[in-house]
Amino acid sequence: MQILSTYLFANRFCKLLVMTLALGVAGPAMAAEGADLGLVGQFFQYLGDQPFLFIFIALALGYPIGKISFAGISLGSTAGTLIAGIVMTNIAFLGFDIKYSIPGLVSTIALMMFMYAIGLKVGPQFFSGLARNGVGLMVIAVITVVINWVICFGGASLMGLDPGYAAGMISGSFTVTAVIGVAQSAIESGAWTPPPGMDIEQVGANLAAGYAISYILSSLGIILTIKYLPRMFGHDPVEEGKKAEEEYGGGEGSEALPGSEDSFVMGYMPFDLRAYRLENDEFIGRSVKDLYGEFPDSPVLRVQRGEDVIDIHDNPTLQRDDIITARADVEKHIKEGSRIGVEVDDPRARNIDMEVAEIVVGKSEIAGQTLQQIRDQRLGFGLYLKSLFRAGAEIPALPETVIETGDVLRLIAPPWSLEMAAEKLGSKVVTATATTEVMYMAIAMSIGFMVGQLSVKVAGIPFALGTSAGIIMAGIIVSTLRTRNPNFGGPVSNGARDLLQDLGLNMFIAVLAANVGSKIINSFAGGAALKIAVIGTLAALVPTIIAWLYGYYMLKMNPVVLAGACAGGRNSTPAMRGIQDESKSSTPAIGYPVPYCVSTILVLIGGYIAMLLS
Repeated sequence: MQILSTYLFANRFCKLLVMTLALGVAGPAMAAEGADLGLVGQFFQYLGDQPFLFIFIALALGYPIGKISFAGISLGSTAGTLIAGIVMTNIAFLGFDIKYSIPGLVSTIALMMFMYAIGLKVGPQFFSGLARNGVGLMVIAVITVVINWVICFGGASLMGLDPGYAAGMISGSFTVTAVIGVAQSAIESGAWTPPPGMDIEQVGANLAAGYAISYILSSLGIILTIKYLPRMFGHDPVEEGKKAEEEYGGGEGSEALPGSEDSFVMGYMPFDLRAYRLENDEFIGRSVKDLYGEFPDSPVLRVQRGEDVIDIHDNPTLQRDDIITARADVEKHIKEGSRIGVEVDDPRARNIDMEVAEIVVGKSEIAGQTLQQIRDQRLGFGLYLKSLFRAGAEIPALPETVIETGDVLRLIAPPWSLEMAAEKLGSKVVTATATTEVMYMAIAMSIGFMVGQLSVKVAGIPFALGTSAGIIMAGIIVSTLRTRNPNFGGPVSNGARDLLQDLGLNMFIAVLAANVGSKIINSFAGGAALKIAVIGTLAALVPTIIAWLYGYYMLKMNPVVLAGACAGGRNSTPAMRGIQDESKSSTPAIGYPVPYCVSTILVLIGGYIAMLLS
């Protein structure tokens, strides 16, 4: 209640401040037709004439606003961009009677880029999760989405809220901004029409209002709820994190995400390359592959015989006085290196290129195997697994970790060894210099857009998938095909995908703020803000608690892994990171990806249906 009172006071204060500023700059004659708007007014008029400038100023302001932290929690760039856009729009409207209108094509292109990126992100894991085990994790996602939808849509109906609020609250309480996009597409496509006396701009303002309040409250509430659920049920999260690490294996989860700036930085490695003159009869006469089978942690990466360097691919048989280069942990070199023979200082023997690269698991037959089983298949000489990622989150990489299609392996090895591993995994090597194909994106988005527009009548009522859903499915299919078949271009660059997702979403939000910002104040009339706060908070927390109870009592899951699954079902990466910090373990990420992928699709469908039924 105190938050709402503060918000309403700040809203009135800002309105008074804007009008005072406008009058002070432009003078009392500003209201007269043709009056000089003054320097500030002319600037805001210029923003109205140049939508490009408005959008990118909103982005430039929104990102630092989103980074402002309160008690360790920040709003994020999307909410920051929405706030920046709404403030700019209301200064123009309240202070200078300037109303912005940015062409819908800009919004459509930005939204479709974002939807396609979402499809690329969840594609391989979505199909893999549906096809194999993890039914319990998928149920957690279904419980979370369905109960959230019932609370938001039912609450809006019971409290008499106008069309747009329900979808906005689903979007905000689930912290999935894309729901606003699918709701907007339902309006723009004509699948839903506003009732008499209400225009489309006001519905858009209701969407934004429902989103803004519920997003802020749910962002804070879900992090705290997920973080402290294990303690509320009598469990020490640190101890449970240790138990999960013993069961699944886990680390600190400190690796840079795939495609990010530091993802291909080698950093400190526990292994070293050293060269030895072969003198021990135990190894003479044995092949390189034979030794690799016996000593997989200490592979031979080069054999030098006199002045000749012998190709490892030929699986040479070792002879006395060969200079062999081995890769092993420093401890093993110190303790067991002399077992081979005398260590030599030969620059050519140790001059082996080691490269950091990422390989996406493409073969469906690999899915379901543990890392130990995959390792036993001898993918390549000298491979060092630096980290493992699923659906954009780092997961523990120990022997019993089960691999899914679309998982990203970050490996360190010689280039030829990486190529060998990529071929066996049904993928291609992705390095810092990898490029992405625009052609696939253009074709997929075109087909997805057209499929989304196809309409089928059921009992005389037209139903359509919707362009947003059509493009998401196109992204899922392209990502899956490219991941599983290198001939289609190989896995999509994570850096390119993240840029597409981030830029597309925030440009869409900036356009939304420009077009509906002047009407958003009307959306808080009649106690709507309090109603949104109550419904949004319940919708954010109640489904998560019920999903937790299901996982705790029915699935008997480890509490910190379950907390990660509930965070995934709620699409909240900050909540997952919160329980990781609380448990001092990366194991919550084990439960996160499957619910995340499933709920991402279901909540978008739910938002679209909520708009159609409004």
